[in-house]
Amino acid sequence: MMKKFVKSCRQLFVWNIRQSSHRNLAFFAVVVTLSMIATVMLSFPLSAQIPTRPQIAELRGVWLTNIDSNVLFERDRLKSALQNLKQLNFNVVYPTVWNWGWTLYPSKVAQKVIGRSLDPEPGLQGRDMLKEVVNVGHQQGLTVIPWFEFGFMAPADSQLAKRRPQWLTSRRDGSKIWKEGTHDRVWLNPFRPEVQQFIQDLIVEIVRNYDIDGIQFDDHFGLPSELGYDAYTVALYKKEHGGKAPPANSKDPEWVQWRANKITNYMKRVFTAIKAANKNCIVSVAPNPQRFSYEFFLADWQKWERMGLVEDLVIQVYRDDLNVFTSELEYPEVKAAKSHIPVSIGIITGLKRKFVPMTQINQQVQQVRDRNFAGVSFFFYESLWNMTKEAPQQRQTGFKNLFPTGTSYPNLLAGWKP
Repeated sequence: MMKKFVKSCRQLFVWNIRQSSHRNLAFFAVVVTLSMIATVMLSFPLSAQIPTRPQIAELRGVWLTNIDSNVLFERDRLKSALQNLKQLNFNVVYPTVWNWGWTLYPSKVAQKVIGRSLDPEPGLQGRDMLKEVVNVGHQQGLTVIPWFEFGFMAPADSQLAKRRPQWLTSRRDGSKIWKEGTHDRVWLNPFRPEVQQFIQDLIVEIVRNYDIDGIQFDDHFGLPSELGYDAYTVALYKKEHGGKAPPANSKDPEWVQWRANKITNYMKRVFTAIKAANKNCIVSVAPNPQRFSYEFFLADWQKWERMGLVEDLVIQVYRDDLNVFTSELEYPEVKAAKSHIPVSIGIITGLKRKFVPMTQINQQVQQVRDRNFAGVSFFFYESLWNMTKEAPQQRQTGFKNLFPTGTSYPNLLAGWKP
């Protein structure tokens, strides 16, 4: 179309030269000007004229955690971070609200069970961090979905573990410590009614008391498959298996399935409670790929999704090898979910001791876009441009190039369609 416009302008230019009458001089000047503008526009590459992605809804998220980051611990820094994310055309944030055995918001439920209503971190005292994220985030047009990061997991030395030792589960040999890197963790037993009620109460408390857009869970809403041999769970299994004890092999298919189904039933219960508290609250899940989630964490998100318990799926594909990363996007369960709910991909932007170059981030985002996923979310805020070997301005420019213009957050409640 632009070429036709230039051609027409040039034809008019030639015609005016031939007419060369005074009454056409003004018109002649206009035509020459338009011709020059069109020619200049054609000299720019196509990518400079048209965004690399059609302006449809696209999830552009980032996780905000308190591990290796203090973004949540300073009011002004949090506000500045949210403003900066909006300027770079992000549209959703996932602030952690349950971490290290503490809530990061004032909680009556936590006060009753743990003996303290808030994480003792000095930067949180006298504040309601979640309320700040919601208020500032919404002012900036950001979708705010609190992240229930630790799920059933807690530090081994946490106040929660000390006050409720009977709530913990174990391996067959009775050991309870589960290593996460260098950290000693323990796991609350997701099959105990008291544990289930406590976690549900925390979730519903958030949904009822804050103007959030959704709430998010991940693999920690399951249980490491090596655990589940505590006395309570063994007795429950025996009751449902004619007195037969659980298999010694923690990876036994039936034993894995039995525990995974119990967690799925609980997920259904939580989903129902969330919707009863706020029908417009989006239930988001950010798991690892299905095989790992199911076999290692008993989190059968494929079944959750088929049952309608997941309204927003963000699969964590933290891989450096581009071929491996791409292969994870092609699995049948991913394509099946993608056909009827928004499915986005979690991309790692770096860790405290792991540098991820912007070139890798660009390549992975492109692979996601090539396959028409709903969007991308990055782990985690601090490694976007602060905790990195590349200059902060260079990184911010990189994300600005990825997201040159704003777009809306895709979700089923807003009429999203695949």
